[in-house]
Amino acid sequence: MYDIEEIYEAESPVHAVALLREHPQARIIAGGSDILIGIREGKLAGCTLISIHKIDELRGVAIDSSGAVRIGSLTSFSHIASDPIIQENIPVLRQAVETIGGPQLRNIGTIGGNVCNGVTSADSASTLLAFDAVMEYLGPSGIRLVPIKEHYISAGKTALAHDEILRAILIPRESYENCFGNYIKYAMRNALDIATLGCSANVRLSQDGKSIERLRLAYGVAGPVPMRSPGAEQAAAGKPANAETAAAAAKAAMSDINPRTSWRASKEFRLHLAQELAKRTITESLKLAGVSL
Repeated sequence: MYDIEEIYEAESPVHAVALLREHPQARIIAGGSDILIGIREGKLAGCTLISIHKIDELRGVAIDSSGAVRIGSLTSFSHIASDPIIQENIPVLRQAVETIGGPQLRNIGTIGGNVCNGVTSADSASTLLAFDAVMEYLGPSGIRLVPIKEHYISAGKTALAHDEILRAILIPRESYENCFGNYIKYAMRNALDIATLGCSANVRLSQDGKSIERLRLAYGVAGPVPMRSPGAEQAAAGKPANAETAAAAAKAAMSDINPRTSWRASKEFRLHLAQELAKRTITESLKLAGVSL
C-alpha cells in the first residue's frame, strides 16, 4: 500500500495548474515510476498527488509550424522510440531512451518526468541538452519558454515553479537539421541500471563534408546537473572531420566537467570515462554523417 493523503485527477493542463495553486504541497504524478518509489520508501509518505495521466493532449510527437519537433511531456519512452518523426529527425534520442530501465518502465515512464525530477543521470537529458531543447512551461500567467540549460538549477532542482507544469519539450529545427548524433551510456549492467556516466554528441558538417561546422557535446553524471562542454565544442568548430579532431575535442571536455566519487564509481574513473566516451560518441557521429574514419 502507498501512504497517500489525497489524489486529484486533472482534466486539462489548465486544470492541473489550478489544482497546484489550490494545493501548494501537492506533487504531480504522471507515469509514477519515480514518485511512487519515493512514497514507498517513506520519503514522500502522506503526500497529496495531482495526476495528469489522463490528459492526452500532453502526449505525442509532432512538427510545429516553425519546424521544431514538439514532444508532449506525457509521451512515454516507448512512444518516443517508435515515433517516425523521432526516427527520421533525431534518432539519437531514440537511442538514448531505449537505454532507460526495461520494457515495463519505458511503457509507463514519461520524458517529462525524466527531465523534471532534476537528476543528472536522466538518460534523455544529455541528448536534449545537446540539441538545445526548450522547455514549455504552463503556469497561471500562461506559457513560459525556458532553454534546457536554464531548466536545471542544481541537483534535483529545476526552474519549474510549483504552480507550473511542463507542457512540452521543443527541439528547434536549426538544432537538429543536418545533424547526426550518438549516445553512449556506461553502466554496471546492460539494462535496468542508472548511468555511471552518459555522453551524447551530434555534429553538423560543412557543405563539402570535410570539416565540422558544429559540434554539440553533453554529459550526464559529470556534474550535479546534465551539462554541455563548450570547451569540446570550440575545439572542434571549423576543424577537419577526422579522428584527431574527435580526440582533441574529447580532451578539451575535461576542463568543463566535475564528476564526483560515489559508490558507483570514483571521480577519477568517471573522468577517464568522460574522455573516452566523448571520443567514441563524436567519432560515431562523424561516421553517421558520412565521414570515413
